Amino acid sequence: MINKIAKFQVGELVHHKLFDYRGVVVDVDANFSGSEEWYNTMARSIPPKDEPWYHVLVHQAAHSTYVAEKNLEPDGTGKPITHPLLNHFFEDIRDGVYVSLSASH
Repeated sequence: MINKIAKFQVGELVHHKLFDYRGVVVDVDANFSGSEEWYNTMARSIPPKDEPWYHVLVHQAAHSTYVAEKNLEPDGTGKPITHPLLNHFFEDIRDGVYVSLSASH
């Protein structure tokens, strides 16, 4: 199996095409790494498992999501997001992209 190059990187703002929410990518998996039970229950659009999946902090929410690349698009607003865990991952937002705590040191 050949891994596809991820379209989004950690710190990028994204928009969920189906559920219309904004968020920021905090981690990327080369392909689906959840359980079959989770996939069968939550991934109703049956997105491909062999393409990148993203851990996303959801704007104005306290939860994160696990989203297939096919359901995401760039968030063109460039506006910051609000999330209680944001400061655990990022130090700042520059030019519409969040800067990871580890990248700044």
